[in-house]
Amino acid sequence: MVHSYRQPLPHGITLSCRSTGQAGRPVLLFVHGFPEAAFVWDGLMAHFSRPENGGWRCVAPNLRGFEASSSPSEVAAYRAKHLVQDLAALIEIESPGAPLGALIAHDWGGAVAWNLANQQPALMQRLVILNSPHPGTFLRELQHSRAQQDASAYMNFLVRPDAEALLAENDFARLWGFFKHFGGSAQPDWLTPEVQDQYRAVWRQGLQGGCHYYRASPLRPADEHQAGAAAIELPDAMLHIAAPTLVLWGLSDHALLPGLLDGLDRWVPTLTVQRHPSASHWIVHEDPSWVAGQIQAFLSPDQ
Repeated sequence: MVHSYRQPLPHGITLSCRSTGQAGRPVLLFVHGFPEAAFVWDGLMAHFSRPENGGWRCVAPNLRGFEASSSPSEVAAYRAKHLVQDLAALIEIESPGAPLGALIAHDWGGAVAWNLANQQPALMQRLVILNSPHPGTFLRELQHSRAQQDASAYMNFLVRPDAEALLAENDFARLWGFFKHFGGSAQPDWLTPEVQDQYRAVWRQGLQGGCHYYRASPLRPADEHQAGAAAIELPDAMLHIAAPTLVLWGLSDHALLPGLLDGLDRWVPTLTVQRHPSASHWIVHEDPSWVAGQIQAFLSPDQ
């Protein structure tokens, strides 16, 4: 059974969270992306909290700006250092004195997770990333790959000052379009009326925070208004990942192309990449049993 609660953090932010499993057990932390929320992990959390699958304590926060978590109004509050601070503080509360069994993250959650794994490697034993580009390969592709520049052009829509209003129009028509565009042209089978109602409940609590993630990040394609990734250099020290890392990637992701996997071992020396030939950006929904099996094998390599 999923338990929902609000977790105050020492620096004044409160994260609404979902959890399964017994407190005090080793922890798996699941981090969502845009335009999603913590509820998307419910199935995987139920799986991993079962005794036969490890009996983990599973926790999924809603990132700042999403659902009922604190949603600062200023763009600067969504810079990477603040997002990393939130997760680090939550880990200290949920797993005091011990590293996470794994940090598992998708999309924007993955962007935060890559940064946290680089800056505070002692907080996790393993890292699992689902369709979320490492900042080193993302910067390279945004600078040199026209295909990835075109695929990421939607990011420059999301930084518009009227983006929230446009996304909310006509029962969130553009947001439903995200699920179609980044996963194919048809209405996804997993996006049932019941699941749509879960998304509406999140989106009605506000979209500004989610859009601020894009506004606060310079990692986006250049356009006539800003240089974006073309003006950035990232030192290798900001890109190295010490934790054993599993990357799961749906190859039919229309927003994040497979070239983002090329050369990843330059910064992630203990790396396993598993490619799903037909899944898209929404791999967690499309093939949850495959995702669970890959993570299970990664967590228990001797079984």
